Amino acid sequence: MNTLNRHRLLVGTGFLILFGGVTYSCKDFLNAVPQGTLNQATLTNAAGVEGSLIAAYRALDCTNSTNTDWGCAASDWAFGSVPSDEAYKGSEASDQPGVTDLELYNWTTGSADDYLNTKWTAVYEGVFRSNATLRLLHRVQAEKPTEIDTATAHRIEGEAKFLRAHYMFEGMRMWGAVPYYYENDTTDFKKTNVGVNDTTLILADLDSAIALLGPAGAVPRNGEKGRATKWTATAYKGRVQVYAHDYAGAITTLQSVVASNVYALETSFDHVWTGFHQFADGPETILAYQASANDGEPDGNNANWGERLNFPHSLSPFGCCGFHQPSQNMLNTFLVDANGLPKAVTTPTWNARNAFYVASINDTLDPRVDWSVGRDSVPYKDWGLHVPIWIRAPGYGGPYSPKKNVHEHSSGAESKVGWATGQLNSVHIHIYRYADLLLLLAEADVETNNLVAATALVNQVRARAGQTAQGCGSGVNAAAQAILVAKYPGCATDPRMVVPINDPVIKWATYKVGLYPTFPDQTYGRNAVRVERKIELAMEGQRFFDLRRWGAADTTINNFVAVEKTRRSFLTAATPFAARYHLYPIPSLQIELSKVGGTSTLQQNPGW
Repeated sequence: MNTLNRHRLLVGTGFLILFGGVTYSCKDFLNAVPQGTLNQATLTNAAGVEGSLIAAYRALDCTNSTNTDWGCAASDWAFGSVPSDEAYKGSEASDQPGVTDLELYNWTTGSADDYLNTKWTAVYEGVFRSNATLRLLHRVQAEKPTEIDTATAHRIEGEAKFLRAHYMFEGMRMWGAVPYYYENDTTDFKKTNVGVNDTTLILADLDSAIALLGPAGAVPRNGEKGRATKWTATAYKGRVQVYAHDYAGAITTLQSVVASNVYALETSFDHVWTGFHQFADGPETILAYQASANDGEPDGNNANWGERLNFPHSLSPFGCCGFHQPSQNMLNTFLVDANGLPKAVTTPTWNARNAFYVASINDTLDPRVDWSVGRDSVPYKDWGLHVPIWIRAPGYGGPYSPKKNVHEHSSGAESKVGWATGQLNSVHIHIYRYADLLLLLAEADVETNNLVAATALVNQVRARAGQTAQGCGSGVNAAAQAILVAKYPGCATDPRMVVPINDPVIKWATYKVGLYPTFPDQTYGRNAVRVERKIELAMEGQRFFDLRRWGAADTTINNFVAVEKTRRSFLTAATPFAARYHLYPIPSLQIELSKVGGTSTLQQNPGW
């Protein structure tokens, strides 16, 4: 998508002001009080409809209406990563207590409740903006029949319905049954969640979007990458079917996406999460938040707002804030055996190591570790060596840093305006990508006992992972370069950030990626697929939701805490994971706002 045009619509016209923030009570866009020069006359036209749709896309990440904390992040790092076994909250104990409460499963405290309320607000802000687009489109069609041609109207409607389905999916996987709002819901804003089958409703919206986007919808409208297409909606449908355990249906849907050849794996893992413009919205992107920096927005708020805490702290080039730190358990998952297969699959004692992973050729690792995690004495993209002084409180959050969301210094993706510009960038935040789709399809194949097909899909993802690794890069300044060269003299004349996994310049690990022989049985295949998702999608906000939908959260998380609390003592305060954690509690404010005649129309989830 053309981000400059998009943000001109959002910010330059003041369009976003009309939307405001929403909690449970959705608002009627057409009854909003006009701001500035905008009114019904200026909005009831093609430009108004297009602007409304762009605002619906903008709600994929934190907006001026939802950025009270980081519960609105497109990546769901606070809900999908930190409460799982892949990451700690990080930083230090006193900062962002709401995430601490999420991490320790104290989900009914005031701080956790605030984060949950931000997420609820963000979900329904997206639903509201999608519905506002549909209402405005229908009004323009009625009042100005020649303003928007039929084919374009269908595609606008398809995009809006796709976005509504995505936002409702986000709500469903957080809270289970949640109220479903449509464009004709203009009076009753206190609908109940009792008896709502969101899966059926989401799939109906996706089917409608697929039909509306039609044959011409195989490519983004106006050539603007980032817009939903027929294949975006089809891929998303398969995702929802896997979540619903409709494996046969998911196989049919996802195989059709694979056969379309619309998507493909990037040739190199470093092209997936990147600030380099030429790799943005590449063949692997199905749905991403189109972060945009230096586009005229004066505070940098169109950039990666939801991720801006998740950078190395202290004396790093980024200066703040040290959140979302990978766990020791996560690092141990990158260990491979002599065949290059994950020890988490092949070796029962895979999680026994307590020693930190620093640069060492004696460690045989999956190369994705150093595209996903910052660790000491290993080059950190092209910023120089990751060193201990980059960690805010190593005794609390451990020695590792997140890495995927961080831009390359040479990419030019860093913002020049806003708070802590070193943490603001235009790295697009993947919400759904093709590797994820392939592993969902592999999962469905395992569950239907097609082990040959599942093995081939997992090996496809692994084969890509074995192509490239972190190279020397370069220091961000003379001092950083001197530290890099002092540690690795070979880097003095080798500024390559990306190298083959067996390149002789690599002195910080021995990288190896092996391919699986055909899975011997369903149990083995299931574990292999699940471990591959953990490795491939590390730190992307998927892990906790995966564990819950597999029915593996109780055992995995309690085992994780039992071991990890010996490594990070703050986890001794964690509440044991039990059945009520299978769904997040609905925010208390939303329960209160839903009352009609003193009775809440929203029913709280079991155990809360």
